[in-house]
Amino acid sequence: MSSISSIALSGMNAASRRLEVSASNVANVMSTGALPNTDGTVPSGAPQAYAALDVVQTASADSGTQTSVRTSNPSTVASSDPQAPFANQNGLVAAPNVDLAQEMIGQMVAKYNYVANLKVMKADEQMSKALLDVKA
Repeated sequence: MSSISSIALSGMNAASRRLEVSASNVANVMSTGALPNTDGTVPSGAPQAYAALDVVQTASADSGTQTSVRTSNPSTVASSDPQAPFANQNGLVAAPNVDLAQEMIGQMVAKYNYVANLKVMKADEQMSKALLDVKA
């Protein structure tokens, strides 16, 4: 595989990772839990809210890109749900810090990045074939 293709492949992998993380955030947007105590612990027996995730993309040493996943900061926000059995005295619960509009935009960007890198791989393949087909 040429260096061009390996760089494009790393971009495709990064786009796939972004889509996976975004899908997880969207799927768990309603996964609330008890608000943490002042020391950061959740009350005993109470569910813990889904912690929203972010993708960090960096350049890799061998060209291309690499990704890692981290918990968003803050990963949860207080939300009103007085009917929840684990709501605090004010009727608040911890909800994932997920912005659905941003997630949809991120999914579209990931799609376009994937397609662009796929086109780079196809162009590299066509150039390699053309180079091999040159007759003296």
